[in-house]
Amino acid sequence: MNTKPTFKLQGELVELRFMARAAALGLRVAKPWGDSAPYDFLVEYGGVVYRVQVKSTRFRAARCRGFVCVTRRQGKAYTAKDVDFIAAYVVPDDAWYIIPVSAAKNEVSLNPRFRRNKYRRYREAWDLLIPERRNRPYWRKPKRLR
Repeated sequence: MNTKPTFKLQGELVELRFMARAAALGLRVAKPWGDSAPYDFLVEYGGVVYRVQVKSTRFRAARCRGFVCVTRRQGKAYTAKDVDFIAAYVVPDDAWYIIPVSAAKNEVSLNPRFRRNKYRRYREAWDLLIPERRNRPYWRKPKRLR
């Protein structure tokens, strides 16, 4: 038996973690049959449904000491037509990032230990999937500094 983890196995295990965590937070989670949809899960709360693509990473980038998570499919970046959120999981740090697809590029650099990380405000941002909590002031886009 081959016990060396593969990318496919890592992805399956992270999807299970996502389902368990979302369900524990009171979200309803549905997985489409097959894997031809551009999203991994449909997440529903209070009648609002979001399409979520789950990604994971163990790859640490030398240039920024963060973890690089690829957020594209077949070489193309995800768009609002494909998914609503990217749920990125940093395996070594056991950290989730719930990132709106509009904020994600072809890849995101996630550093759970760096306070000035661009995606820090999305760390453990499960509230973004709960409509009644979504408009809290700290989730709004910050004003640019001059």
